[in-house]
Amino acid sequence: MKILVINCGSSSLKYQLIDMENEAVLAKGLCERIGIDGSMLTHKAPGKDNFVTEQPMPTHKEAIELVMAALIDPDHGVIASTDEITAVGHRVLHGGNTYTESIVVNDDVKRVIRECYDLGPLHNPANLMGIEACEAAMPGKANVAVFDTSFGMGMDEKAYLYAVPYEYYEKYKVRRYGFHGTSHMFVSQEAIRFGGLDPKNAKVIVCHLGNGASVSASIGGKCVDTSMGLAPLEGVIMGTRSGDVDPTVLQFICNHEGIDVNEMLNILNKKSGILGLSGVSSDFRDVGKAAAEGNKRAQAGLDAYDYRVAKYIGAYTAAMNGVDAICFTAGVGENDKGARKRICAYLGYLGVKIDDEKNDVRGEERVISTADSRVKVMLIPTNEELAIARETLRLTK
Repeated sequence: MKILVINCGSSSLKYQLIDMENEAVLAKGLCERIGIDGSMLTHKAPGKDNFVTEQPMPTHKEAIELVMAALIDPDHGVIASTDEITAVGHRVLHGGNTYTESIVVNDDVKRVIRECYDLGPLHNPANLMGIEACEAAMPGKANVAVFDTSFGMGMDEKAYLYAVPYEYYEKYKVRRYGFHGTSHMFVSQEAIRFGGLDPKNAKVIVCHLGNGASVSASIGGKCVDTSMGLAPLEGVIMGTRSGDVDPTVLQFICNHEGIDVNEMLNILNKKSGILGLSGVSSDFRDVGKAAAEGNKRAQAGLDAYDYRVAKYIGAYTAAMNGVDAICFTAGVGENDKGARKRICAYLGYLGVKIDDEKNDVRGEERVISTADSRVKVMLIPTNEELAIARETLRLTK
């Protein structure tokens, strides 16, 4: 069975074709600048030259059509026809309070995705366009929505409710949803398998650390808590997002700068985080280089970042009354050995000990703690596309 995985952004479309017999990636690619001049498709298949074409893509419909053409092309394609594609799995940001698990797309699923536009204004419209484009290009093929919020929907009420008037939850479903859910689901399950942990009771903390960052706690793969909230702004410090902020800060800055709350939220989402603290960049590599050269603001930003992640690990250890494994994943988590060591330096009270030699690695699945560490610390590369493909296969086989 071959599963096509689609991840649509507002002006982009990432895809992978995966053979589920051995979970091998047959082809993958990226459509860029959809709806913008200079639209481009980059298609890659193992053992073949990369294929790049610049063609107009006014909408995601044209992008999907170009993807299909690339997949079946005699020279750089990998299948004879789209009949070989069993189903299509789509990353969908938000399912609101209605859909708590992945589901085969029908009219009601599309209705809910539309109703959640205000919760995911950049992603949900693009996600739905991708689904409808695939329906048009391959009539009759099953499309599966894998919601980024599904993992967080496993939280208990005590974890997801905000202490605001309950009527806002009843009327608008204002609650903690959590994001990066597909990554947290994949890594927490992989940690149990790779670490030889109890599949029913393993207490796992996953640190998904990249330009966007979040921390989750799970027991036996079921989410207990997660750091992102109603939107992906809450939680740890990120590349351009502030993470947790006293709400009074918003009012204070708005009043002094003469801006409204919408502009303030734009600042918190796009001009804050490591970028705002360092004044250098949202790229951790640039900020790390600046810190090494003596830039005090850059160093302060990194220190605040490490500290905030360590605080969440401590909080989630308390929430689960213990922890068996701490996992690092995503761009920073997988590739920055210094960040992993600095964060774990706060965790001596848990008996965490990092093996410097084992920690000297990038993007490779391995245990990076010492043999006598009381908690296993692991590097687990995330694979959201494979997680989506597995969910799609489960629902369509």
